[in-house]
Amino acid sequence: MVQQLSAAAVGTRRVSTMAAGLVGSEILRIAGEIRERVRAGARICNLTVGDFSSAEFPIPDKLRLAVQRALDDGETNYPPSDGVLELRQAVSRFYQRELGLRYGTESILIAGGARPVIYAVYRAVVDPGDVVIYPVPSWNNNHYCHLVGARSVAVLTGPDTAFMPTRAALLESLREARLICLNTPLNPTGTAITESALREICSSIVEENRRREPLGERPVYLMYDHVYWTLRVRGVEHYTPVGVVPEMAPYTLFVDGISKAFAATGLRVGWAVGPPDVVARMSALLGHVGAWAPRAEQVATVALLDDKRAIAEYHQRFLAGVQSRLDVLHGGLQAMKAAGLPVESIAPMGAIYLTARFALFGRRGPDGVELRTNDDVRRYLLEAAHFAAVPFQAFGVEDESGWFRLSIGAVSEQDIRGALPRLAAALEALR
Repeated sequence: MVQQLSAAAVGTRRVSTMAAGLVGSEILRIAGEIRERVRAGARICNLTVGDFSSAEFPIPDKLRLAVQRALDDGETNYPPSDGVLELRQAVSRFYQRELGLRYGTESILIAGGARPVIYAVYRAVVDPGDVVIYPVPSWNNNHYCHLVGARSVAVLTGPDTAFMPTRAALLESLREARLICLNTPLNPTGTAITESALREICSSIVEENRRREPLGERPVYLMYDHVYWTLRVRGVEHYTPVGVVPEMAPYTLFVDGISKAFAATGLRVGWAVGPPDVVARMSALLGHVGAWAPRAEQVATVALLDDKRAIAEYHQRFLAGVQSRLDVLHGGLQAMKAAGLPVESIAPMGAIYLTARFALFGRRGPDGVELRTNDDVRRYLLEAAHFAAVPFQAFGVEDESGWFRLSIGAVSEQDIRGALPRLAAALEALR
């Protein structure tokens, strides 16, 4: 007979302390719940996943055909651990052409998407007990800190700063920091940092590192996750740390890839760009993990990144579809707000996300049940309006604030238009 162990025994004896304390992804949990409902026949406007429906947003033809050609050509063996040289060269050309940044191939590491890059950044520069500063809401920084044993300093942000951290907020812990994490356009809010705010933060980092250098202290790095930088709404500019403060080059680690820029989340091609000494250590780390991107997809990405015209043509259609969905959703919520319903939203700036607040606490649905928490609100909207969203608790926020992420990558404009009347009716039904 197989002996059954208690949950406590599993947590304390059979796995590591780190694994026992690791919290699973709330986003994936909610998304799994929605999938089960859809399988059971429910029709839901699913705004939970930070992904794309290939039916709504297919990858570029240039990329799809290049992957097929690479497979036909036998590009199916192990790639170099730091990435196919031709792709690292293509990323170098792409960054110079589109961002005005000059980096050699020794500064570029290819990996199986942006997630291994983020993990490698943490592992390469953060020791157990080191301080990592990041804004909340933000994606998964709290979990990465747990993975490496870092000391988290979460800086709470709000709509007054478009959910971006300010220099003043970061300065409180800058003296003891080893890593600062920024993401723009931001997952989950769909907002972007301004040039002046980025310059102030970067200038403070440079100043702090100048203080540390003669003392022999380790520098503070900036992890700059701009994987959504090509997905910006009209009139919003993208800025880089090195672009606004060139002295940031030795301290900036870029996180990027094709997943969001080309709706290619399943192809798993991401990259890091940064100082060669740190990138070399990240490459060694990922080489042991085996977290490289598939060779055929790497070869195919070369053809895409070097084709400026194909990129422009694809983004013209792609970005129009993203913006139309964000505009319809934001416009619908603003109309409800104008009608006196307890909802508001922040004008989208980029990525595939809209930030919305459902101020429903203390109200009761038709069944008389009071809504007390964000999860109560989430469940009510799902049951009453078949409207699925992710509360900011999934992004490190502890407050029951009513703020939610709405992701439009996996829905049609028709889906959104159909959901808005259901949502309004559900809000009107509250007492």
